[in-house]
Amino acid sequence: MDGVETAKQLGHAIAMARRSAGLTQQELCARAHLSYSTLAKIERGAIKTPSVFTVVAIAAATGTSVEQLAGGIGETTQPVSKQYKVAKNGIEFVYFDVNGVLVHFFQRALSQLAHDAGVPPEAVESIFWRYNDMVNKAEITLEDFEQKMANQIGLSSLSWKEYYLKNIEPIEEMHNCVRAVAEHFKVGLISNNMPGFIPAMIERGLIPNIHYDAIADSSKLGMLKPERQMYETAAELAHVTPDKLLLIDDGRTNITAAESLGWHVLWFDDFHAAEGRERIEQILQ
Repeated sequence: MDGVETAKQLGHAIAMARRSAGLTQQELCARAHLSYSTLAKIERGAIKTPSVFTVVAIAAATGTSVEQLAGGIGETTQPVSKQYKVAKNGIEFVYFDVNGVLVHFFQRALSQLAHDAGVPPEAVESIFWRYNDMVNKAEITLEDFEQKMANQIGLSSLSWKEYYLKNIEPIEEMHNCVRAVAEHFKVGLISNNMPGFIPAMIERGLIPNIHYDAIADSSKLGMLKPERQMYETAAELAHVTPDKLLLIDDGRTNITAAESLGWHVLWFDDFHAAEGRERIEQILQ
C-alpha cells in the first residue's frame, strides 16, 4: 500500500471514529485542539503523515486508541507499537513537571480553603508556603502539615489532600501530549509534591494513567527542585546521562538549575498550552 492510499485509509478510520463518537468535525477540532482545515485534510487523506501528537489527540477525543485508528489502514500496515527513539538533539527521556504543566496551579484549592475557614486568602497562603517545602521534602508528615494549617486558620481539622484533588484542573492539551510523547520516548514525572498525591492524581485521571519509566517524587526522595541532588537522582532513575534528558517545567528556577547540569529544558506556560505542545513536538523531532 503506497503513502497516498495509507493516508486515505487512516483518514477514513478517523472519520468513522468521529462519527461513532457522535462528533461533528468542528466538535472534534475543539476537543483535540486542531484547526478545522487540518482535520478536514487528514480525513480526506491529503496529509500523508499526520503528527503522532495529532493522532493521539484525535484518539483521546473520540474515545479510541492509536492502535484502533491505525487498524483501519489495512492488513499490510505494520501495527503501531511503542518504539523508543532518539531525537535529533539526542533527547531520549522526557520528564514532565506536574503542577503548572499537567494540571493548572492549585490556587483554587487555597481560595476554597480560605472561604470555608472564613479567613483572608493571603493568610492561608502565608501559612501554606511556610510549611509546604517541609512536607514536600518529607521533613514533616502530611498529617502534621494539615494539623498545623488547621490550628493556625481556626479549624479543628482539614484534609488539604481533598481540597487539592477536588479543585485542581487537568490540562487536557498536555495529557494528550504526554500520551503522544510516550509512544516514542521514555517519559517520567518530576515533581515537588506531598506524600501520596501523585498516585491519587493518577487514580482520579488528573495525571495521564500511563506507564512512567521513572517518577522523581520529592516526598519519596527527600529532596526538592531546584536542588542539584534532585536532578542527579532523577537522571539516575531515568538511566540516561543529563544530555539525553528533557525537562518540561513551569518554574524558571527549576529550568535554570536543570540546564546548568546539562539537561535540555523547555519552559511551559499553562496559559498557552497549545503553543507549548507545539514547541515540545518541535524539540523532539
